[in-house]
Amino acid sequence: MEKLFATERLIIRPLKEGDAQALYENHLDKEVQKWFPNESYADALEALEAIRFFGECVKEKRLPYVLGAELKDTGELIGDAGISAVEGQMDQTEIGYCIGQKHRGHGYASELLNAMSGIAFSHFEIKAIDGRVIRGNEASVKVLEKNGYRFVKKELGAQDDPYGNGMLIYRKER
Repeated sequence: MEKLFATERLIIRPLKEGDAQALYENHLDKEVQKWFPNESYADALEALEAIRFFGECVKEKRLPYVLGAELKDTGELIGDAGISAVEGQMDQTEIGYCIGQKHRGHGYASELLNAMSGIAFSHFEIKAIDGRVIRGNEASVKVLEKNGYRFVKKELGAQDDPYGNGMLIYRKER
């Protein structure tokens, strides 16, 4: 499958059917489930169905636009990232990203976020992208800030805030 973008160490590309098990395992991680409780898959088959859906979206250049991140050196899928419309607010977009457990702490999340932000701005008529973070997820806050996202507000009562602590909204503008 085509690569859309390459960073120093990553190839950012459409997900492919052979990625289903790795995608499932990356999202099965306890840290991912803690901070993104609605972003895990029941099994590899559900991950495969998601990959097929995301593939159609990428082909049609529409949201949600989700891509995989593989290591250049090994071809291993280590994460994914996506741009989607904020639920109920079609004029707003948000970005999400996931790096598998064994690859965290090496700067891959920052490389992936930077690449996906660039892809979002170049492929779509997006003026700003929000990064929504559950309050307490300091690792994601650092990644967003490192990539030029700025804190804009705290949102209470968000549907995707399982702990009731509030969501921190960071924004990057074109």
